[in-house]
Amino acid sequence: MHAENILPAPAGNQGLPHALLQIFLHIFACTIVVPHIPMATLTTPPATLQPCEHAARGGRALCSPWSRSRIRCRRARAIRIRAEASTGSSSRVAVVGGDGIGEDAGDVIRRLQNGPDVRGVALEGEKGRPVDLTPLAVELIGESFGEWLHDQREAQEQQVRVSVGRDPRLSGPRLSAALFAGLASAGCAVFDMGLATTPACFMSTILPQFSYDASIMMTASHLPYTRNGLKFFTKRGGLTSNEVERICDLAARKYAARKKMAGGNNNNMPPAVPQVDLMSAYAEHLRDIIKERVAHPTSYDTPLEGFKVTVNAGNGCGGFFATDVLAKLGADTSGSLHLDPDGTFPNHMPNPEDATAMSLTRGAVLAHGADLGVVFDTDVDRSGVVDSTGAAINGDRLIALISAIVLREHPGTTVVTDARAGDGLTRFIEARGGRHCLYRVGYRNVIDKGAQLNEDGVETHVMMETTGHGALKENHFLDDGAYMVVKIVIEMVRMRLAGSEGGVGSLIEDLEEPAEAVLLRMDIGGEPKYAKQRGIQAVETFKEYIQEGKLEGWVLDDCGDCSVDQGCLVDSNDHPIDVDAYMYRAKFYDESLGQVGWVHIRQSVHNPNIALNMQSCIPGGCKSMATDLFHRFLLTSGVNEFVDITKVQNFVTLDS
Repeated sequence: MHAENILPAPAGNQGLPHALLQIFLHIFACTIVVPHIPMATLTTPPATLQPCEHAARGGRALCSPWSRSRIRCRRARAIRIRAEASTGSSSRVAVVGGDGIGEDAGDVIRRLQNGPDVRGVALEGEKGRPVDLTPLAVELIGESFGEWLHDQREAQEQQVRVSVGRDPRLSGPRLSAALFAGLASAGCAVFDMGLATTPACFMSTILPQFSYDASIMMTASHLPYTRNGLKFFTKRGGLTSNEVERICDLAARKYAARKKMAGGNNNNMPPAVPQVDLMSAYAEHLRDIIKERVAHPTSYDTPLEGFKVTVNAGNGCGGFFATDVLAKLGADTSGSLHLDPDGTFPNHMPNPEDATAMSLTRGAVLAHGADLGVVFDTDVDRSGVVDSTGAAINGDRLIALISAIVLREHPGTTVVTDARAGDGLTRFIEARGGRHCLYRVGYRNVIDKGAQLNEDGVETHVMMETTGHGALKENHFLDDGAYMVVKIVIEMVRMRLAGSEGGVGSLIEDLEEPAEAVLLRMDIGGEPKYAKQRGIQAVETFKEYIQEGKLEGWVLDDCGDCSVDQGCLVDSNDHPIDVDAYMYRAKFYDESLGQVGWVHIRQSVHNPNIALNMQSCIPGGCKSMATDLFHRFLLTSGVNEFVDITKVQNFVTLDS
């Protein structure tokens, strides 16, 4: 889950008492037992420039012909709804099921899709954001997922078994009841795992004592307490954006019909659902991995004796890692923070990218003399760490740390990241004999690219986003924040057993980091249902301006040999992965300075905005790039007619 422009929880939790009352009344009425778990620049056309060695190489690995035979340019497939974006029209058929209901009714459901997930507002309290993730919406999405599961099965002799977990959000119990009803309506056997983590939900399809056919995690990750959502899994992993789109489209048709026939009432009673203890089994699974791989010569069962580890769960689902994994292996976790689940997240949002979360964890590590600090997001599919010196390890630093560990185990492996990773990370990976493939932003995009490369015979063991989502080939290509920390903990113990004086932070001392990194967001105006098309229009216009020579000094980044082109964002191999959001990365060259840095522009899948990431190795470089884009693109292309460019303007004029 990525950090986005989000609204903070309102002061005093306005609207909370009413929401709580609704939850309690619903639970009581249904008699369901819910378990409680505890800058301007002169430019020169790129063709006349002679960048430095790294810039000439594009800051990339993968220059060997390992996939060149498969490369085919597919630029023509990029935009099929470009014309619609400029008019605000939509190509979707308006009639739902021939019943005469317009598309607007169903679009209430369709707009809940968030890439490979579903997300929405579940409780009142956000200014300008009405509740849209209602019990009816959740019920129909659950029912549609169940029907989709049946369609995927070749044999229908046995009932489809689906597990459901949730994070501690206040809307969880009520929406879970609706989800149970929807799955049961589709003929699924449902199992309630209560408070769980997203990776554990997937593992419920793998661990032999459960081995469910599918699983759903109810969470909105790092977003405010008013939000909630759904993540879907089968035994092969998380669903793709296209699969979730089909499920949401089916649910939208059901929703439109229900609104017409019954006024949208949710009349299904939740079924009696057996409760299962998944988290104990999952914690034992993680403990066993640590014990077996450390193989401590004198303390096999307690290999963490003598280590202090501070865990900051942010009142999300990650507290189990301190109490049921680390402590049971002998670690001192007494300096841990916010382990108790609390759906209002009173201290800070659980998020390894959150400055407050990292600052508090750093303070606790230093105060207790801990060997390691750990920060989880709400549902524990992302993590970050703090080393014994108090240095934060997230973003590129976390990718570098995991890459350093895995490259010792699998020399020469490829590391896939999103295209916001810095050129210094590429050089770090190359220096250790690895290869770096940059790809589209989106954790499923990065993971699916890694899986695809392995299928094509390219050994790829690490797939990580700069947001902290990280998956490993050895762990079912699952983005599991706890498993990533397990890898780091194992390395920490091994280093001490080998007599190393430095902590895990010493493994990334040579990582080159940018002088500047800036993220700006531009809100998309107009009706939310047209935001996607307008976002595509803005991003594609940027690409066309560069290709048509309207932005001298700018060059679209091109990975070539790693089977993607157009800025590492569009597949050019025989089996391209579907595009779920449009984005490009471009480098900016100055006549006297050479490569100033790069800009990554993308259409957000979380909110109606366009994200503009910039990195530069030159102080003031980000302002230089933003100034050039502001005057020569944003003000001249017409994008500013439907995109709010105020934040870019403010950044450009700051201290001018």
